[in-house]
Amino acid sequence: MIALLSRNWWVLAIRGVAAILLGIAAFVWPEMTLTALILLFGAYALVDGIFAVIVGIVAHGESDRWWMMIVTGLAGIAAGAVTLLWPGITVFVLLYVIAAWAVLSGILEIAAAIRLRKEIEGEWLLGLAGAASVIFGILLVVLPGPGAVALIWLIGIYALMFGFLLLVLSFEVRDWREDALQAEAHDSVSAR
Repeated sequence: MIALLSRNWWVLAIRGVAAILLGIAAFVWPEMTLTALILLFGAYALVDGIFAVIVGIVAHGESDRWWMMIVTGLAGIAAGAVTLLWPGITVFVLLYVIAAWAVLSGILEIAAAIRLRKEIEGEWLLGLAGAASVIFGILLVVLPGPGAVALIWLIGIYALMFGFLLLVLSFEVRDWREDALQAEAHDSVSAR
């Protein structure tokens, strides 16, 4: 799993940058209609889901938990598809779709962090990103009526936190790869 993560650290970076851009858009253009932001969220969830499925497929032969990434990705694809295909559905129905996706993906990210705790350092970043997803989903369910601006701010805060944590994690993973390559080179020189 570590080898897979380190080879594909850039996927985490892309996911992080996309989330940060979504968060910035939510604050820079607050006059943006809720429908436009929801469509932007739908595109993000769809792209994020596709990347997660790809990582899961690539991990199939390398990890016994590959299916977790695929389930997370399929949840993101489903949330994105529903959002993009039916943007006119009520805000509350869509809010619950977004909340379910956030809670499900967050739980799976926390589970992955727990699984990786014995294999890597910094797994807490993935766990923290998962916790942010779960908290975001719960807040959407518990506080559905504060209005469109509050929803935009919640999405913006969530996207910024999640994106920042994934971006930091991606660079940590990249460093693990460099450390592993240096250790491998050192071992091969020592073996001679």
